[in-house]
Amino acid sequence: MSEPALACCTPLSGTAMSADQAEQVAPLLKALADPVRLRLVSLIASSASGEACVCDLNDAFDLTQATISHHLKVLHSAGLVDREKRGVWVYYAVRPAALRAVAGLFDTAVPA
Repeated sequence: MSEPALACCTPLSGTAMSADQAEQVAPLLKALADPVRLRLVSLIASSASGEACVCDLNDAFDLTQATISHHLKVLHSAGLVDREKRGVWVYYAVRPAALRAVAGLFDTAVPA
């Protein structure tokens, strides 16, 4: 008689995200997958006031204002930033819950 076959891999036993969680987080990761948008979120999040004026964000890049505005719109549509118009300028603030959702993915995915 032959011996039972041994599994070639370690069985999946960790806690993986659900399909619903993946659906919720995928748009956030897609929005952050662009280097300009990732940098925009970093700049906004690291500002002393917790927000940044689009006029200041434009100065940080060698891109047109229209291009920066497009990237900010993508971030806003994904739910990563809030925006508030004050006079002629628009101010952006990072949504902490959205960043926690993204960061939480890596807390459970990376072994200690």
